[in-house]
Amino acid sequence: MDSEKHPRYQAAMVSIYCPETSFLNHLVMPDGTEQSYGSDILTRLHSGEVFIVNSRKRNGLILFKRYHAEFAGPGAAVGGDYDCDCQRVLSIGNLSLLTPESYEERQKAYLIRRQWIRLIRQITENPIPQQRVQKILDQFEQYFPPEMVVDLPDVAFALLVGVLPQTVGMIRRLGSDENCRLNY
Repeated sequence: MDSEKHPRYQAAMVSIYCPETSFLNHLVMPDGTEQSYGSDILTRLHSGEVFIVNSRKRNGLILFKRYHAEFAGPGAAVGGDYDCDCQRVLSIGNLSLLTPESYEERQKAYLIRRQWIRLIRQITENPIPQQRVQKILDQFEQYFPPEMVVDLPDVAFALLVGVLPQTVGMIRRLGSDENCRLNY
């Protein structure tokens, strides 16, 4: 066979296990300050009660799960069984959580949460990491004031769209300049 004439290359897999480190243990904001993990909010989410992110305000929550993050924007349900696996939270804007007053209001909030998840899923379906980052940044900048988005840590966006935090940092530094192409 032709392939037998060509030398074969094997790549060695190198793994470094650091049990004391995790993205979520070192959530540092772009200005260098450490972010509080919202333990009060997390306690409320783990109480089993369901809340709704106030739809009348530009606010939301990034919910850090074990291997990814989810965004719950205005009108979305949070808490209950849905977020019992949430490890950390990061509030965006002046967070306001409301208690649903009826079954219908609760159902509507769950549907809105699904819409936020679908939006992020559509972004992550793009196979090019840099484009995923640019799209999530664009989406957040359309909804929240740019100065608020700038203050969000790279790791939050990375876990939302499945890229490395370094990729988010590079895209943020380069901006949306189409002439700058990153190759991985």
